[in-house]
Amino acid sequence: MPIALLRRKRAGRGPRGAGLLHPVPAGAGAFNCEVLDPLGEPLPRAEVTVTSAHGGQVVAKLTTDPYGLFFVTLPVGRYSVLIASDGLQPNRQTIDVREGETLPLSSIRLESSIPPELPQPGTWLFDPPHTAIRFIAKHVGMANVHGRFTRFQGGIRVAPDMADSRIEVRIEAASINTGNNTRDGHLRSADFLDVENYPYLHFASTRFIHKGGAKWTVQGVLEMHGVSRTVSLDTDYLGAVNGGYGEELRCAARATTELHREDYTLNWRNMLARGIAIVGPTVKLELDMQAMYRCEDTPTPPE
Repeated sequence: MPIALLRRKRAGRGPRGAGLLHPVPAGAGAFNCEVLDPLGEPLPRAEVTVTSAHGGQVVAKLTTDPYGLFFVTLPVGRYSVLIASDGLQPNRQTIDVREGETLPLSSIRLESSIPPELPQPGTWLFDPPHTAIRFIAKHVGMANVHGRFTRFQGGIRVAPDMADSRIEVRIEAASINTGNNTRDGHLRSADFLDVENYPYLHFASTRFIHKGGAKWTVQGVLEMHGVSRTVSLDTDYLGAVNGGYGEELRCAARATTELHREDYTLNWRNMLARGIAIVGPTVKLELDMQAMYRCEDTPTPPE
């Protein structure tokens, strides 16, 4: 099913989206919509699924543009439109598409989902068998390189006010593993991590910022290769449960960020000039974290 590109033609002082024009093919109609977040701001990358009301067949899947807008052309008929975004309550509506008509621009505001209950205040230590620190880097001119750090320690100090909480993790640089011994040896060398002079990567948070629902931004300082830089982790809190080795209390979260290697004096252009082509200038970092509430009865995680 063709999904039309949106052409914007704004009138002088009209409302946002007024005057949107687009040709509609014969035998079809069109539907356009503005999607907003709980604060009334445009919501980009919201997922839109259009399903035929007769038969339940998915006829179109798309995402909103950077302005929270989408436009779709459809055959004449009745459809169900589902709009969804992580951490927000989905919205579903039914539309009737008529030949040669574009339905008036409407605004849909997605409300925050009920977030999972926050972990209780106290010390939570990472459980290594259920925590992963991974990275994805572009091999220069080729496919991605996937890897992980296998040895680390750290945890979260949860404050009564979650915004005052702190997270800290120390990673052994030599534990880098991409599944290739030659490449791993090179990544540990002075060309990259230089593990002999900088044996650890260290992250310490400075601020927790609630973004709505189960979404948080964790700001902090990452020290790597002897250089400290401020980074922000886009974080999804996954909740807390009783379970594991001894039915202990544990919580989980997933976080991502992007690092620029030159921020840490890892000069990829200089390496290319010397014929070293391992990974590109940016590295995506992914963290799947599971932590155990620490008290005198907490069991020690296995190695």
